Amino acid sequence: MGQTLTFSVLKARHREIRTSKDYPEALSLRVHRALSWLKPAEIEDDCDIKFILYWIAFNAAYAKTVPEHDASSEKDQMKSFFDRLVKLDASKVIYKSIWSEFSGSVRILLENKYVFAPFWRYQQEVVSKSEWEMWFAASRKLTQKSFMKQDTVSVLSSLFPRIYTLRNQIIHGGATWQSGVNRDQVRDCMRILETLVPVFISLMMEDIHGDWDMPAYPVVSA
Repeated sequence: MGQTLTFSVLKARHREIRTSKDYPEALSLRVHRALSWLKPAEIEDDCDIKFILYWIAFNAAYAKTVPEHDASSEKDQMKSFFDRLVKLDASKVIYKSIWSEFSGSVRILLENKYVFAPFWRYQQEVVSKSEWEMWFAASRKLTQKSFMKQDTVSVLSSLFPRIYTLRNQIIHGGATWQSGVNRDQVRDCMRILETLVPVFISLMMEDIHGDWDMPAYPVVSA
């Protein structure tokens, strides 16, 4: 994976391999949709918009149908996806990104209560102060263990729910466009997605013998 994974590079590779009669339809559709969002994300200058576009590309790649409002299923789905990709990543590109390029940013995000979903459930009076603080302390302890072991799957599985919380804040109008309040989180999360999402797509598209489910919204004939 020495070549820079731009939209053009990935699209050309997808065109090359999807013509095989053995190429799974579900995988091809996931890659096609993810790439369609990667293209505008690359050329967009606005950090908030780039973040949203990269998240949609990620979502197009991994998401399956889950019961509505079932956060645990969403987390399990992400963990399964990350476990699969890390096993496919023979060149350890994901590993190097997490432990070299973004180690500091990842640590800061995982220590940031403002991207920890239970903190906001406390603000909404859904859970108590002691509950969210207990969960946050447990999460920090798990993160410390993951960093000590350099457990890439565990770190990704902790990191992406934080990015998902930030995504919810923005998509549901819980943040101001270009706000200075959450600028560091948006910038760091966007850069992480900008680096990792093309890697995820590249690894996926080569996994032609893998069992990839059809996306939640398949193409339906009129």
